[in-house]
Amino acid sequence: MRNIAIKVESLGKKYTIKHEKQESYKTFQDVLIGSGKKIITSLNPFSGHKEQDETTEEFWALKDVNFEINKGDKVGIIGRNGAGKSTLLKVLSRITEPTTGKIHINGRIASLLEVGTGFHPELTGRENIYLNGAILGMSRAEIKAKFDEIVAFAEVEKFLDTPVKRYSSGMYVRLAFSVAAHLEPEILVVDEVLAVGDVEFQKKCLGKMGEVSKEGRTILFVSHNMNAIEQLCNKSILLDKGQITSSSSDIRSIVKKYSIGGENGHLPTIWKNIDNQYSNPYFTPKQFWISDDNNDFLNNPLPNDKKKYINILFNVKELDKNLEVGVRLYSEEGELLLVTHQTDEKEANWPTINIGENLIRMEVPPRILNEYIYRIELVCSLYRKGWIIEPGKNDINIFLNIKGGASDSPYWVKRSSVFSPVIKWSQVEAEGKR
Repeated sequence: MRNIAIKVESLGKKYTIKHEKQESYKTFQDVLIGSGKKIITSLNPFSGHKEQDETTEEFWALKDVNFEINKGDKVGIIGRNGAGKSTLLKVLSRITEPTTGKIHINGRIASLLEVGTGFHPELTGRENIYLNGAILGMSRAEIKAKFDEIVAFAEVEKFLDTPVKRYSSGMYVRLAFSVAAHLEPEILVVDEVLAVGDVEFQKKCLGKMGEVSKEGRTILFVSHNMNAIEQLCNKSILLDKGQITSSSSDIRSIVKKYSIGGENGHLPTIWKNIDNQYSNPYFTPKQFWISDDNNDFLNNPLPNDKKKYINILFNVKELDKNLEVGVRLYSEEGELLLVTHQTDEKEANWPTINIGENLIRMEVPPRILNEYIYRIELVCSLYRKGWIIEPGKNDINIFLNIKGGASDSPYWVKRSSVFSPVIKWSQVEAEGKR
């Protein structure tokens, strides 16, 4: 156990979910009669009748999870939304009590799981630095020695004596991360919360976590940014439905399994909004799929010499001129290759969106992509107002598996580039052109 920072054995976390009984429309008279019956029933001590207004269901957020993490390891924990990543970190951070299993932690642990974790909103930034340090078991002298470094990293000098309840989410994250990273815990646990900060601060945080790991401290990092996982981590754990499906020091192989949707090789070209999981008055997706010129549904693998279309069927209850619907194209390794929206062209050429059901589509030109597996993610936002379906945080994905039909040339082989369009070459008169 000397070299082990965290050991997890048969870990499980169960939640009980209550489902309220859906009742049909009632008149005011029905409500009065029903209320009267409930009062009579409650006053009758001999009545064994109990109204069943709700049902319960057991849900295992984590089930039979086992792993060991050595001191100095940088472990990336990845998986789709609802896979159990945040629950695992909360259990490891002792915020949530496990239902089953054992956890052995060797060292002081600092967690950054939500914006302002461990902060008291009424206290100032200065007071919260000392409070967090005390929670981590540090002396006042130790905190004071790191104080200036924490403030400089967080870039909140002007607001140090302002209650943190008045901080923006970005300021909250900067200070919270700075405290967690600089007060020298043996184990640093960081959730996707860094996504709140701006790009430059995210780079700064990744750099700091790299420094922390070089000092021999252990890092657990949850992120949907696969480039950050590959850049920072030396091990990775892939979670799916509360269970570990893969774990390895070969980060690229784990990222690939995550990006193409697991280990079973199934690459769906259609997504449906089953059980209305995604719903918003401005944009509710119904179906997302790949079709051909005749709008017939296509299955993988697909040849490169034919046009393909990405189709988005959705409902709109409230129109907003700022609505942006788009897709993001990723490589197998999770690298973002392309971002496009229905508003890419001049406004006169935008697809018309109306109240009710809408169908829009984008064309994938023939012979533009190399032979490869691509993940296509549906995203949606209100321009400058916020995300409706945020990239990297949703499960609305379809896959494009390109095989063959790359060129008419007998010399064509799979190129090393991602984009491999057929470029027109021609002969010109060389004389006098030098």
